[in-house]
Amino acid sequence: MPAGAPILSAAQMAAAEAACAARGIVPADLMERAAHAVAREAARFAAGRPILVLAGPGNNGGDAYGAACLLRAAGCDVRVAALGEPRAGAAAAMRARWAGPVTSLADAPPRPFVIDGLFGTGMSRAFDGEAAARLCEDAFILSIDLPSGIDADRGAALGDAIRADVTLALGSLKFAHVAGEAASRCGHVLLDPIGIDVSSSARTIARPRINPPAAAEHKYSRGLVCVIGGAMGGAARLAAAAAARGGAGYVVLASDDRRTPLDAIVHREPDARSDTIADVRTSALLIGPGLGRDAAARAACAQALASDLPLVLDGDALALISIAALAARRSPTILTPHGGEFDALFGAGDAPKIARTVAAARASGAVVIHKGADTVIADPEGNVIVANPPSWLSTAGTGDVLAGLVAARLAVTHAPMRAACEAVWLHQRAAGLAGAALVADDLPMHVPQAIAECR
Repeated sequence: MPAGAPILSAAQMAAAEAACAARGIVPADLMERAAHAVAREAARFAAGRPILVLAGPGNNGGDAYGAACLLRAAGCDVRVAALGEPRAGAAAAMRARWAGPVTSLADAPPRPFVIDGLFGTGMSRAFDGEAAARLCEDAFILSIDLPSGIDADRGAALGDAIRADVTLALGSLKFAHVAGEAASRCGHVLLDPIGIDVSSSARTIARPRINPPAAAEHKYSRGLVCVIGGAMGGAARLAAAAAARGGAGYVVLASDDRRTPLDAIVHREPDARSDTIADVRTSALLIGPGLGRDAAARAACAQALASDLPLVLDGDALALISIAALAARRSPTILTPHGGEFDALFGAGDAPKIARTVAAARASGAVVIHKGADTVIADPEGNVIVANPPSWLSTAGTGDVLAGLVAARLAVTHAPMRAACEAVWLHQRAAGLAGAALVADDLPMHVPQAIAECR
């Protein structure tokens, strides 16, 4: 996924294209640029194999016809199969440039490389892709802008959506490239701006810059993180280990379980929790991993919420709080819910994940890390960062590690949105370094190497 790239809705993309027209860049110019971008990537991936271009009746089809012309002129073996004819405008003009034969999808013979140019961001109805599926079954598929049959904003498959090997996003990434069911259908996503100026409050995650401690730093100035443990000591230990590896200068684990994952982590008994929270040196407080939901857990959560410390709430703590209590806080707060915890706290809904996460951040006044295969980070001002972490992270305890990283980065940076983004990037990079079939215990030891890559 392109790093740090803006993400637009279909309406925002249309507005950006309209702004181009106002500057004298007409739709035909944009289509010409798109056709060159598609032809360039198709030639690269096809590597001499015969190419079948699937062209639809709209602008996506116009891009496809333009790419077919360029590929044929470059000596590639190209055929075109169409679903309807462009009626007017730039797409019709591009269709007129194609001098080769055009067959229907039903009559087209399969070829090993397919350019999917049937439908793009304007798709809003169910896609009957039976004929296209036959042609795509054993082929390498390059989709133009989006795989056909995808709702650009909701990230949902509309009927028989195509599953691409590579998707070339044009102008900007769309929500469907990074979030929702459709993200997995896009394959490897490439981006060509084709000269369109875009701006957005939503972007993909990028590698952060993390500077080493200054010469005069000491363990307290680098940040003291307190992790509040509870019923399941292992979860809190994972979080504490991640906080220690994530850059904090001092980590305290307040727990019934006297075991600590590292000798450098200080253990305190739960009855010393109040003193820890009251300690003016504490930079960030983490509560939730393995906390439980009994009376003691509720009391600990209430105490944490009432404090004026920067606070990270994860796991069980998310079931013991209210939106009103969060909104009443004046200190930085970060929430790290997975999908079920998010629905329990903020309510289930049919809106796209990005929109729901922004609404939750605004309602709670907190930075929200809405975890999942598409992890969405949003702050109350509406800024959004989207990450697509490795699927090997779908194993027990990795969320506890992320919570510890969030607390560490919050203690160091004192900036909730920045801390959340740094933690998510480090978490997914540590997973990449840990490799296949990782377990949560593997992740903290790889975090220092991930940090080293951020200089």
